[in-house]
Amino acid sequence: MSNIKVLIVDDEPNIRDLLATSLRFAGFSIHAVGNGADAVAAAEKGEPDIILLDVMLPDMNGFTVTKKIRAMGITAPVLFLTARDDTEDKIMGLTVGGDDYVTKPFSLDEIVARINAIMRRTKPAEVDDSMIEVGEISINQDAHEVFVNGEMVDLSPTEYKLLRFLMTNPNRVLTKAQILDHVWEYDFNGEMGIVESYVSYLRKKLDPLTTEPLITTKRGVGYMYKVTKSH
Repeated sequence: MSNIKVLIVDDEPNIRDLLATSLRFAGFSIHAVGNGADAVAAAEKGEPDIILLDVMLPDMNGFTVTKKIRAMGITAPVLFLTARDDTEDKIMGLTVGGDDYVTKPFSLDEIVARINAIMRRTKPAEVDDSMIEVGEISINQDAHEVFVNGEMVDLSPTEYKLLRFLMTNPNRVLTKAQILDHVWEYDFNGEMGIVESYVSYLRKKLDPLTTEPLITTKRGVGYMYKVTKSH
């Protein structure tokens, strides 16, 4: 959680400073302001990951601040700091787009725990990028295994790398120079024939297992992994 940017909004300097110091010590990146107008400006400019927002501010209350930033398209979660243990306040806070609330006086451990809990439940689900599936072919990147319509195909390391590059750029023509640079990792202006050879090897292994050839030639340009249907 060390790279999380926290915006602290509280008009009481002692609480603001205490929170800022403690959360920096806990590894968070901190920006602190003392009123609602500054909070709106800081939320827009600083792109915080989470906002600790006092409900009672001198210029506008925390609910109004939240409405304003939500109207601006800012989706950072909001943790309200409220002096009143009032159910109505809590319902209002969640209705205007808040994510949680803590009643003063609070412990710093509780604040850290709440921040971590909110960030865990609001962050996007991690995409499992160990699998690449495009058309009739899937690649398990962890195991370096390639499957065509469920049947495993044995590829050399270079064939694997070439196929992976083509599959991650579906329906896009890749020049021989691009393929050479990415797969062989060097600029090799002379020997373009190596690309043709490896494309030929790949086709011999893949084409018998697919409903139609997936690697197409664009004469004078390069090659494309063609996908006509989602799989």
